[in-house]
Amino acid sequence: MNTKQILSAMKIVSWIIFIGLCIKAGAIIISFCITLFVNAEGASDLYLGLDLSTLYETNKRYFINLTSFIITIDLLKAYLFYLVVKIFTKMNLNKPFSNSLASLITKISYVSFSMGLIAIIASAYNKWLMHKGMTSQLNWESSSYLFMAGIIFIIAVHFKRGIELQTENELTI
Repeated sequence: MNTKQILSAMKIVSWIIFIGLCIKAGAIIISFCITLFVNAEGASDLYLGLDLSTLYETNKRYFINLTSFIITIDLLKAYLFYLVVKIFTKMNLNKPFSNSLASLITKISYVSFSMGLIAIIASAYNKWLMHKGMTSQLNWESSSYLFMAGIIFIIAVHFKRGIELQTENELTI
């Protein structure tokens, strides 16, 4: 397979992941709203077996806070893949380094970092709720988001240097 075919396949996969994450975030938001305003039974299966019914019955505010963390992280994941899809639309193999791509890569690192920080806060909040016996352990993956943010930020810095070199090379010709 050549580079164009691989990039086309990656673009399709990115679109599929983006749409899937949008559906997941939308499903959780709808289930959350139904739980709050229509039927409290929705808390027993918020999304794919996520049971927060004991938390909802114990304290609605804690339920709203924890679910808000889940929704925020899922929305940020969807936004992250939206930025990835945008990269594929702006990518030009003839002139691979551009300011628009560098800014998108930098945004991806900032979004990943934000997800990591929110996941750390959510994990601490979840542990506090567990200590009170109101919820079970949820996997927030905070270290993964922070690690990804660091790697992508390093790539963004190298990408900006590539832009400088590409500009210098165009000026010397």
